[in-house]
Amino acid sequence: MRMSSLADYAVVLMSAAARHCGGMRCNARVLATETGLPLPTAQKLVSKLSAAGLIESVRGAGGGFRLSRPPAAITLADIVEAVDGPIEITVCAGDHASDCAMEGSCHVRPHWQIVNRTIRAALSSVTLASLGQHIPDATRPEHQLDLKRTVS
Repeated sequence: MRMSSLADYAVVLMSAAARHCGGMRCNARVLATETGLPLPTAQKLVSKLSAAGLIESVRGAGGGFRLSRPPAAITLADIVEAVDGPIEITVCAGDHASDCAMEGSCHVRPHWQIVNRTIRAALSSVTLASLGQHIPDATRPEHQLDLKRTVS
């Protein structure tokens, strides 16, 4: 399982926007240069993020865009879903269970739904504001995810 490159780039772009735009307007060209993204990719992302309501766009002279909410109110889940659609590890983990030929006899579906909720919760717990903060070494046991507690 892998998030799309475009969703990854959207997180990078939004992180840069959160650091440098604040309440001011900035443009895709500036963020493309800063992040190393090709300008057409940055423009495509700005369009998707704007359509999802994560950024507000203003056209014309002095135009550009700004975050539509404070960085602490925008999560990685918001950004990923704006680009890739709903976070669903399998078809049956979301609202499309009827698309599965095994739906009537599958005993695994409830487990995939737990995994999917856990992944979505993890992405929802990380905000743009927190991306600039130091994170602890995740390889140390005291910082590892307790799945028993998470799925209960």
